[in-house]
Amino acid sequence: MDFSTKCYTKKGRGTLQYALIIVIVFLPALLLNSCTPTQEEASDQPNIVVLFVDDVGYGDLSSYGHPTIRTPNIDGLAGQGVRFTSFVTAMWCTPSRTQLLTGRYMPRVNFDGHTGAGGTGGLPENELTLAEGLKAAGYNTGMAGKWHLGYKQEKFLPVNQGFDSWFGMPYSNDYRKPWVQTDEPLALYRGTEIVEHPINQNTLTTRYTEEAVSFISEQSSQNNPFFFYLAYNMAHLPIHTTEKFRGQSRAGLYGDVIETLDWSVGQVLQTLEEEGVAENTIVFFASDNGPWLNLPKRMRQEGIKPWHQGSAGHLRGYKHTSYEGGNRVPGIISWPRQIPSGQVTDELVAMPDIFRTLLEAGDGELPDHKLDGYNVMPFLSGEVDSSPREEYAYFRNGQLEAMRVGEWKLRVVLDKPELFNLQVDPGEQFNRAEDQPERVEDIRARMEEVADDAGWQVYEPPEDTTKQ
Repeated sequence: MDFSTKCYTKKGRGTLQYALIIVIVFLPALLLNSCTPTQEEASDQPNIVVLFVDDVGYGDLSSYGHPTIRTPNIDGLAGQGVRFTSFVTAMWCTPSRTQLLTGRYMPRVNFDGHTGAGGTGGLPENELTLAEGLKAAGYNTGMAGKWHLGYKQEKFLPVNQGFDSWFGMPYSNDYRKPWVQTDEPLALYRGTEIVEHPINQNTLTTRYTEEAVSFISEQSSQNNPFFFYLAYNMAHLPIHTTEKFRGQSRAGLYGDVIETLDWSVGQVLQTLEEEGVAENTIVFFASDNGPWLNLPKRMRQEGIKPWHQGSAGHLRGYKHTSYEGGNRVPGIISWPRQIPSGQVTDELVAMPDIFRTLLEAGDGELPDHKLDGYNVMPFLSGEVDSSPREEYAYFRNGQLEAMRVGEWKLRVVLDKPELFNLQVDPGEQFNRAEDQPERVEDIRARMEEVADDAGWQVYEPPEDTTKQ
């Protein structure tokens, strides 16, 4: 009342004029600000975070059966979405990352050389990476961690493969003497520049985590969706962690390293919650391949012990082999807005499927060349009852060693074929080849077709010259 009286007196006319000016000048801005959508309201496109651990085995997480290693954050992520028990990938670093970032078996991609220390190969320009596809769809993109897809030429580095930023290593953390006889510096990069050499590997996981948290916090205040790829170097040998985590697990140094990774996952998930973007963020977690058991002699130096490795659980084999222990890995995906929580599935899903699923979820355009992945989102969200994948090819060193078709898997590396029913025998203990000769023949024929299509060949065991 006093305000209106004051406004209409001669003495208060200036006050009224001042108030009107404030309203005229600032009201449009206030209205615009109140109508500006939050990051989650701005677009139906989900944010995407990929958490990729290295050489972590099927049996290394508590949610996958480890009796002493504690992984509450990773287990919690599994509870929010889907935990795969039949998730497969390639049997070592580079082909696994190729499948994730291009959706293609490695034989289809012409690297023109290897991608480790001194290697001159790299992803060619005609390959569409997941980062490139999402960036074209309006995403801001970032990466921290291990690349391993080429570095000798700047065009091969992540910042020239669709990522706006990168802080990490160009390849595995064992590429230095005494483990690898190379004079190439094992260095940390930011963008295209070396920023640390030699590397303090004890703090790698924590620094990568800081990079991820910083990126997510910065991007969450904007209206663009974001994609962040966190590719840990751990638990690839030689394993490292900070003093904070040493001795904290009940499973020795390896357990400390896994629990450090779990802490990191927790930091990322907490940041998504605090920034208010968790509901519309897809988080995918997986290992690149199985554990590095049966170590070569070159690795048994500088304090590396046989127990500094992971576990394949009940699976047979390990990294570099086409048994399930080398290819079946922990795999988890969550998207609270779209994927029902608390799911566990033994449906077959493979790494190339993740490329296509994430790209299509982000409204990205598929490349015009052949992909080896399927969009599994309709299955994950409950629209359909089963995964569209019915087979998977186990390629290694230019040859196709094994093939899964349905519940059956044929492996042709030995002098006699091995046929396993993975539904009843996931540990590959019982060779059924002799009592299923027609099935062996059918899958072998399919292997020939797949290998020919990819430009490689089916494995042929060397002749036993001792019998001649």
